[in-house]
Amino acid sequence: MSGQVRRRTGTRDAAPRLKRELYEKELLRLQAELVTMQEWIRATGGRLVVIFEGRDAAGKGSAIKRVTEYLNPRVARIVALPVPTEREKTQWYFQRYIEQLPAAGEIVLMDRSWYNRAGVERVMGFCTPAEHRRFLAQCPVFERLLIDDGIMLRKYWFSVSDAEQDDRFRDRLDDPMRRWKLSPMDLESIRRWEDYSRAKDDMFVHTDTTESPWFEVEADDKRRARINMISHLLSTVPYQEVERPPLVMPDRPNAQNYVRPPRDLYTWVPDRSRDLE
Repeated sequence: MSGQVRRRTGTRDAAPRLKRELYEKELLRLQAELVTMQEWIRATGGRLVVIFEGRDAAGKGSAIKRVTEYLNPRVARIVALPVPTEREKTQWYFQRYIEQLPAAGEIVLMDRSWYNRAGVERVMGFCTPAEHRRFLAQCPVFERLLIDDGIMLRKYWFSVSDAEQDDRFRDRLDDPMRRWKLSPMDLESIRRWEDYSRAKDDMFVHTDTTESPWFEVEADDKRRARINMISHLLSTVPYQEVERPPLVMPDRPNAQNYVRPPRDLYTWVPDRSRDLE
C-alpha cells in the first residue's frame, strides 16, 4: 500500500487503482485464455451471449474492446443496436434481438441489450407502464428458452458511483476524441440518477434468476473491472484447449512466368510518413 492513495468516489471507499504493469500483464494472459475459449466454442459449435449493462460511462464499451481485441471477428461479434425503426416498434419486443443471437460456433457480445426496456425506456418514458410490466414478466421466460436451447447466457452489470460517473462525463466533455460518446441523454441521466437506481432494482427483482443470474462488476476502477469481469466469464465457460493441426511455412517458389508491372503504372498513396522524419 506504500505510495498508493485510496480513492473515495461517492459513498464508496474504493481500492487503489490497479497498477498498470500488473494490469497489462494479467490482461494479456486473460486475452490468451479468451482466444482458447473462442477456439473451443468454434470447434464444438457452442453458442455464447454476453450482455453488458450498466449506467452511462460505466466502462462497458472499453471492457468489450479488451475482450474482443484478439478474437476472430468472424467468431466473436459485437451487437450495439440503434434506436428501433418504426416497423421494429410494432414487432414483439424481443424480435429484433433474436435476429442477433449466435449460430453454432459464435460469440455475441451485446453492448446494451433487451434490457433497454427495463432501464432507459422506462425512465425516459419510451415505453408504456404496461409494456414495461410485460417485459419484466416475459424476460425470464425468454432467457429460459435460450438457455434450454443450449445458449450460454452471461449478464454483467457494471456498477459505477455517481462521483466517478461525473468525472468521466467531464473528461469526455473536455476530450475532442471522446466527446462523441456523450449525448444529451447521458447528461440527463445525472438528473435522473435515483430513477435509474429504482429501475435497476426493479429489474433485478424480476430478472436475477437462478437460471440466468446477474453478475455485478465494481467498475469505479476500469482496470480492475476488466480483469474481474473477464476472469469471471472464463471461469463460467467449460472450455478446453483444442488441438489444432500444425502449420508449416512453405518455401516460396522462384518466379517463373510472372513479371511485376512497373511501379509508375499505379497510383500510390503519398508518403506522408517522410514528413515526420
